[in-house]
Amino acid sequence: MANIFIAGFGVLSVLCAALFLYTRTAVPTISDAAFKQFQRVYLVVYMLAMAGDWLQGPHVYALYDSYGMTTHQIEVLFVAGFGSSMIFGTIVGSIADKFGRRNNAIIYGILYGGACITKHFNSFWVLMLGRLLGGIATSILYSAFESWMIYEHTKRGFEQESLGTVFSHAVLGNSLVAIVAGLVAQFFADRFGFVAPFDVALTVLMIMTVIVVFTWTENYGDRTTNIGHSFSEALKSIKTDPKILCLGMIQSLFEGSMYIFVLEWTPALTPSESSTTSEKIPHGHIFAGFMVSIMIGSSLFKLLSKYSSPESFMRFVLVVASASLATPILFKGNQLVVFIGFLIFECCVGIFWPSLGQMRGKYVPEETRATIMNFFRIPLNMIVVAILLQNLQMKVIFQCCVGFLFLAALSQQWLFSVHKSESQKPVIKGGVLMRPGGTPSQEKVPIEEKEPLV
Repeated sequence: MANIFIAGFGVLSVLCAALFLYTRTAVPTISDAAFKQFQRVYLVVYMLAMAGDWLQGPHVYALYDSYGMTTHQIEVLFVAGFGSSMIFGTIVGSIADKFGRRNNAIIYGILYGGACITKHFNSFWVLMLGRLLGGIATSILYSAFESWMIYEHTKRGFEQESLGTVFSHAVLGNSLVAIVAGLVAQFFADRFGFVAPFDVALTVLMIMTVIVVFTWTENYGDRTTNIGHSFSEALKSIKTDPKILCLGMIQSLFEGSMYIFVLEWTPALTPSESSTTSEKIPHGHIFAGFMVSIMIGSSLFKLLSKYSSPESFMRFVLVVASASLATPILFKGNQLVVFIGFLIFECCVGIFWPSLGQMRGKYVPEETRATIMNFFRIPLNMIVVAILLQNLQMKVIFQCCVGFLFLAALSQQWLFSVHKSESQKPVIKGGVLMRPGGTPSQEKVPIEEKEPLV
């Protein structure tokens, strides 16, 4: 059975390369030198930031286990990381909006570097401190970096469509970084012990921080407001704008399911004790196959964006994602079918990331962008923590994921309906009432009407 996983990785790699080459010809490339330079400055930092995260992932559990931690202690440490992100996330988001996204990125490197240093100590409470620091750093990683990029993209006057290109390349590069980081982490762990990958991560994070200092300019949300007011403004935006509320629901439900999937794919693909085979599954090849599937998804995003908008096609992507995680329920024990279902889900992940980023760039207000993005992570972390603490059967866990993703699809349908309704309203340009599609209307515009009707 292991040969199927390895062969699957090979087939996916060929398909990914072919699709990538096709998109380079089917989708027009952006030739603007200023945009390419901006994209390069952002992606170099973002890839290093993600590498610092990926290098740590494969050996966290193994390191804790080598220190003699009990299973319960390890579970508590993992829950602490998610809880830290949930509790402190909104605070660091507001700090980013008020005191600068560049400064927040530097703080990310310092906090996550500190978390790496704690891994040298065989002490539960020192390791707990590391998990708390890591949780805060994760909140910064998934808010301040994107907020900085969107602000700079808008300030420099680049086309809105090119924002999707940046997100697509970020997803593609992140998947490559994940594969390379996994190999590098394994190399150092085999030769120098489980703590070595964390030292490599510390080095990468230090390099990233230095590059941010010398290449990024600072930008802010609303510097005049205090953190409490920033919270209230963010909550007001979520309550009053259904598009922002929908985005928050979609992000929380999808990413919550994704993080649960990360914890559950290994037991779902591992043969049961009653199975006729006791062969171990090739975790490295399966993980690499997942990352290649995400890369395929990022290329599919480019193709889908050529013919439709994320508001529209993400409805169907989320339904497919929901169905794909039903395979461990409907085909329990059938490794091939379950593996294919998981690969399809990872393709959906590759489409989801750039789609969500592009929609956030369009709908989330700049003044409280990082704060709102971290508000979205509160229910996300609550979902993951609740599932981890319940000790549920694997079938029930995947049933929850299927339900979460279906609710996300319904939220996307709501967002699409609002988007479609607003796009059909007329607007006033130069004193002329314009119908949807840009054709002028014969109706007279009142003299006092100076603002768009939308």
